[in-house]
Amino acid sequence: MTAAADPVKLMKQEVGKAAADRVQSDSIVGLGTGSTTAYTIQFLGDRLKSGELKDIQGIPTSFQAEVLAKQYGIPLTTLDAVDHIDIAIDGADEVDPQKNLIKGGGAAHTREKIVDYLADQFIVVVDSSKLVDRLGSTFPVPVEVIPMAIAPVMRSIEKLGGKPELRMGVKKAGPVITDQGNMVIDVKFDSIDNPSELEKTLNNIPGVLENGIFVGVTDLVLVGEVQDGQPVVREM
Repeated sequence: MTAAADPVKLMKQEVGKAAADRVQSDSIVGLGTGSTTAYTIQFLGDRLKSGELKDIQGIPTSFQAEVLAKQYGIPLTTLDAVDHIDIAIDGADEVDPQKNLIKGGGAAHTREKIVDYLADQFIVVVDSSKLVDRLGSTFPVPVEVIPMAIAPVMRSIEKLGGKPELRMGVKKAGPVITDQGNMVIDVKFDSIDNPSELEKTLNNIPGVLENGIFVGVTDLVLVGEVQDGQPVVREM
């Protein structure tokens, strides 16, 4: 199926481009992970190649983002080498009306949280299916855990009322392993009434590295929709 015949793919491209268009020359850019952000990285590379954009450096949030950045000619740097990030662009698995997020569907939420929280401006790119009235409605909370602590962490999460499940690999025998060499537990909660408190509580469990609740960090959400077969991007 070509992009022209696939309105969803076209819409993801438009959202990715809308985010890439907000990056200015001489910026340090956090490069997110996921299918929509992949288009942002592609369009940033196009802008560099054409000369419209100059002297940007990317900080990737995953091996995927790093590979794409190299593919599209975006120079990379590290947090050791810079003292700030001007803008970060990333996707999300859920966005609530307060612009709080659940991230981690790609198991990159630990690096994403480090980069996105450091950025002066954090832009989220999603399609409208990711918008929810309340976090946890459609997507479990990913929790990155060091391997030796899997059993006790799962017991602790059950005491909090969560239903934990170890994320297993696709086309791979055994669990998903993160870029940091850890495992991911996906946790379903009946209701997340206070995302900020749950984020802290989960991170205080010994053995937990980071979880996928992002509270109070998003500056702008770019939402892609398909209306009458045409891609539309709106701001939230």
